[in-house]
Amino acid sequence: MSLSIEDRLEIQELYARYNHAIDFGKADAWAACFTTDGVFTASAAGTFTGTEALAGFARGFAERVKARHWTNNLIVEGAPGGAKGTCYLALLMLGGGEKPTAIATTGVYNDTLAKGEDGWRFTSRSVTGDA
Repeated sequence: MSLSIEDRLEIQELYARYNHAIDFGKADAWAACFTTDGVFTASAAGTFTGTEALAGFARGFAERVKARHWTNNLIVEGAPGGAKGTCYLALLMLGGGEKPTAIATTGVYNDTLAKGEDGWRFTSRSVTGDA
């Protein structure tokens, strides 16, 4: 599948919406970045499948962690049925008071995406930490 400039821009925006939603505790908005049967796998947290499980993961994350997801070096390529993407992650833990903001971990996302009626969504997303 060939990706148009519009597709590429929409996919880039999806990556940004994903980060904003998880960082600001918007669990439903984060889960909406995935297809209804989407799968998220984190090497440190497990695998979560479907909208309800994804939103539950995001709620739990927001209760435990105050962070900023910083992604870069995005590569997106057309693939049968949609697209494949990969990017780097730097997860920043927010400081407070005397404690400075610090890099908690780095890693790599590997993604499969599909375009539906509501635009591009992750069908599967896995993140593997470097540590």
